[in-house]
Amino acid sequence: MKHYLKTLFEPSTVAVFGASEREGSVGTVVLHNLLADKFKGRIFPVNPRHDEVQGQRCYRSIDEVDGTVDLAVVAAPARVVPEIIEQCGQAGIRNAVILSAGFREVGSEGRKLEAQALSSARRYGLRFVGPNCLGIMRPDIGFNA
Repeated sequence: MKHYLKTLFEPSTVAVFGASEREGSVGTVVLHNLLADKFKGRIFPVNPRHDEVQGQRCYRSIDEVDGTVDLAVVAAPARVVPEIIEQCGQAGIRNAVILSAGFREVGSEGRKLEAQALSSARRYGLRFVGPNCLGIMRPDIGFNA
């Protein structure tokens, strides 16, 4: 039986929410890192404003992705993170890394957003690292997100 954290630390498929071409954005950097480090798995950029990002097909929502996604990497504005976590839970994703800032560290509104994300995560049995974290790095599989 596979360990429940295997897909967090050794994902074979990764959805990058907030992937973009905007110079310096976290989503741009994460996608670039995965591509440049030759991540050994499949990458699904997700951003409702793009059809293609960094030469990769970009999905408008996680519902458009065909197949199973092991890990969601979230680099989107804090205000949309609770909805992203809800969508991930509905899609059967069980692990996420929330890189986005703007949660409890900014006050009461941020605490509400974090509580909403946590509520959705608990409802679906989704575990997440973050929010407002540096991510996870596994050089042996080309994973730096």
